[in-house]
Order: sequence, then C-alpha cells, then structure tokens
Amino acid sequence: MELTVAQKLETLLKLQSIDSQLDELRKLRGDLPDEVRDLEDEVIGFETRIGKFKREIETLEVELNGYRAGKKEAEKLIQKYKDQQMNVRNNREYDAIAKELELQELEIQLADKRTRETEFKIKNKNTEISDVESAMANRKKDLEQKRKELDVLVAESQEDEKKLTVSRDKAATNVEERLVNAYNRIRGNAENGLAVVMVKRGACGGCFNIVPPQRQADIKDKKKIIVCEHCGRILADVDAIEIVRR
Repeated sequence: MELTVAQKLETLLKLQSIDSQLDELRKLRGDLPDEVRDLEDEVIGFETRIGKFKREIETLEVELNGYRAGKKEAEKLIQKYKDQQMNVRNNREYDAIAKELELQELEIQLADKRTRETEFKIKNKNTEISDVESAMANRKKDLEQKRKELDVLVAESQEDEKKLTVSRDKAATNVEERLVNAYNRIRGNAENGLAVVMVKRGACGGCFNIVPPQRQADIKDKKKIIVCEHCGRILADVDAIEIVRR
C-alpha cells in the first residue's frame, strides 16, 4: 500500500532518530577508530619499506656473487698465464702474456672495489631494515593497545548498536528506495548527520535559517515533501505554536 506523504515523513523522522542514536554511540569511541586505521596503515607502510629493502639486498647479493665469481675467474687466468709465461719462445710472447696478467690484476682490483662497495650498501640496507623493524615494533604495540581500547568500547555498545541497526533496516524498508537514497545523500553531506529536521522557532532545525510563514504552513499540511531552500534538508514538520497563516 502506498504511504501518504505524512507517513513517509514520519518514517524518515524515525530513521533520522535511529541514525542520530547510532551516531552518538559511535561518537563515544572518539578518534579511536581513526587512530587504529592510521596505525594499521603505518604498519603496512613499514612492512612495504622492509620488503623493498629486502628485494634491493637480494639484487645486491646477486651483484656481489658476480663480482666474487669474476675475481675467481681472474685468479684462474693469472695462474694460467703464469704457467704459459714459463714456456714462452720469445720476448713478444712474454710481453703479450705480461699484458694479460696486468689486465687480470686490474680486474681483481676492480672486483675487490665493487665487492667492498656492495657489501657496504648491503650493510646499510640491513641497518635501515633494523631501524624500520624497531619503529614498526613500537607502532604494533601502540596498535595493539588502541585495538584493545576500541574493542572494549565496541563491546559496551555492541548490543545497542545491533538493535538500532535492525530497527534502522526495518524503517528503511517502509519507504521507497528513491527517498531513502535521497535521505542518505543529504545526511552524508550534513556535518551533523541531520537530513530530516523540524522547523523550530520559525527556522530550519538544521541550518537555522528562517522559514517563511506560508512555507511553514505548506510543511505542516504534509501534502508534499519540502526541503530547506538554504541547506537542502527535508523539513518534516513544524512546531504547532510557530504556524502563522496568512
């Protein structure tokens, strides 16, 4: 059965009342939910940094193994050239082998230099990991404490919140989806969470701007849904003593 405008407004007022009670319950938790989320994000950030450092270390270790392998290969070549040098037939062959020996000695020096540099980089990365892990451990302690505090507050209000949520869902089914969506949209844009208000003392109960007498009369008649021309909130009713007809 199609609800009258008056019935729709009554249901929206009930919905607003329930949502306001839910807001008060959640307000008791203060900034704890946001603090928990911020700490969770911070811990994830630390974990991401540690993962990045470890991947960088893996890359550096591959390079390090390459430098060490290159040094070993150069050492083998030096031994080979020294053996060949013992059996040269002329000065030209001797000089050619001497140049190869000099080249491999330079390769070893370069490999040693790059090995030291890479080992230094790995050491620094491990130090950074240690520092981040220490900071993350402290944040995890903070997070654990905040979660415990939040769990206590949630547990205290959980039953009431559950009952109110059931009542809210039931109330929302009594109004067409289009109107509920409009209500949710207005409520989402309102700082105080009020989407449906009364006209009190001649003013909108949401933004406190004056509502003209004739408009008050139209609101009181409940022939159509009227919104505040200043803030867009739904004006559900008017205090009887404020009605002035002209």
